[in-house]
Amino acid sequence: MTCASEVIGSSYMHWAKTSSSAKFNLATSGLGNLKLRELDVSLDDLEITDGGYGYQPLMQAIATRYRVNTESIVTAAGTTFANHLAMVALIKPGDEILFEQPAYEPMLALAHYLGAQVKRFSRTFENGFRPVPEEIEYLTSSNTRLIVLTNLHNPSGVLIDDSTITQIGEIARRAGARVLVDEVYIETLFEESPRTAFHLGNEFVVTSSLTKAFGLSGLRCGWIFAEPELARRMWLLNDLFAATPVHAGERLSVVAMRQLGKIADRAKQLLDRNRHILNEFLDTREDLEVIRPEFGTVMFPRLRRGMSDELCQLLREKYETSVVPGRFFEMPAHFRMGMAGDTDVLQAGLERLGKALDETGRG
Repeated sequence: MTCASEVIGSSYMHWAKTSSSAKFNLATSGLGNLKLRELDVSLDDLEITDGGYGYQPLMQAIATRYRVNTESIVTAAGTTFANHLAMVALIKPGDEILFEQPAYEPMLALAHYLGAQVKRFSRTFENGFRPVPEEIEYLTSSNTRLIVLTNLHNPSGVLIDDSTITQIGEIARRAGARVLVDEVYIETLFEESPRTAFHLGNEFVVTSSLTKAFGLSGLRCGWIFAEPELARRMWLLNDLFAATPVHAGERLSVVAMRQLGKIADRAKQLLDRNRHILNEFLDTREDLEVIRPEFGTVMFPRLRRGMSDELCQLLREKYETSVVPGRFFEMPAHFRMGMAGDTDVLQAGLERLGKALDETGRG
């Protein structure tokens, strides 16, 4: 068995697949998986095989929902692979990119794997995890090819306001660079007409999926929005990586897209209920400080004293509860916790988290 220190790839994903499971799992960042029986689907909706560059009913469903032309859409196996395909198309070894800090580790690991020269700009707790355009502009040079953001921010769940996104786009445009925005959590705003930075200009490349807000992770229904010439390049590059997608998944994704209203109602009710429970818990804890975003599925508390690894270990070993250690986001005093699972699991996990905090505090 490969140990974490020897992992080639993503140390966070390795941890998530091998060490995050627990009876009371607060480490997951998406809605609990929707059961197939909860989707109005029959075998007549499915076929095994299809080919070509994009399954047109799925492409059209995405285009209609986000008000994007199909020529600017590339489908991919989830947001993770959408990020991979987008970044491969956008940069080459040695290119300079600006990357937020703290960051979602698999995206940062991918940038290093692709040989990018990575420079970091800060999203600090003290500033509410908001990016500062002036810092990004200061770091931008004639060699900058890409600026990378998550919105909502992973790990804090903070939404970037439209004015800030627009300013970052203007900085990139002046430098001849692109802005890659992972928007997988933005659906948790549950807007009737979902927003996307792609509408702000061709310098924006956006990735997303049905995964986090709707409990549809298993469909691997992801996509990229890019100006048409760049989208065509991504389709051709995809021939080297994935060739032909799983067509049954594409078909199920079309069925799910038609039912997103009903699925979203379920998800919003759950998140509203769970966010209230989590906020009530946080109100009782003087040993934690946290930015409390209005949207999203996660929060990123910071211990007022010490690092979180001891707490995370105690939680799993004694209290059968898991959260994500902040070291995976380069902030070891923090931990990321999800609020989108079953309400009874969240309540039980928070009770155990409180006990573990009390125990480590006595030490």
